[in-house]
Amino acid sequence: MAKLSADELIEAFKEMTLVELSDFVKKFEEEFDVEAAAPAAVAVAAAPAAAAAEEEKDEFDVILTAAGDKKIGVIKAVRALTSLGLAEAKALVDGAPKAVLEGANKEDAEKAKAELEAAGASVELK
Repeated sequence: MAKLSADELIEAFKEMTLVELSDFVKKFEEEFDVEAAAPAAVAVAAAPAAAAAEEEKDEFDVILTAAGDKKIGVIKAVRALTSLGLAEAKALVDGAPKAVLEGANKEDAEKAKAELEAAGASVELK
């Protein structure tokens, strides 16, 4: 069998479909007991994209993680931030961790977090 140069191999790969090329890679990995490095490169490339998407986030969920010692004040704050009645607000506070606001813009989410924390609650934004 004649030895193929790297350029000849590249030309042969260009003529293959993606399925054929994928099968070739699998067989190559099995034959030589190696692993293609492309998945690691994809993971490294995806990390900055995920960080950029997180920075551009414009909708936040205000999550009540704990009511704290001043439960009545927290219930009042929840009622002021939402249209919930007394029983619903109490149930939300008792069931913490729960979302108080979902899909709020950054300004409203930070304002709600500050109000709930001032009332004695533990809050996080997601």
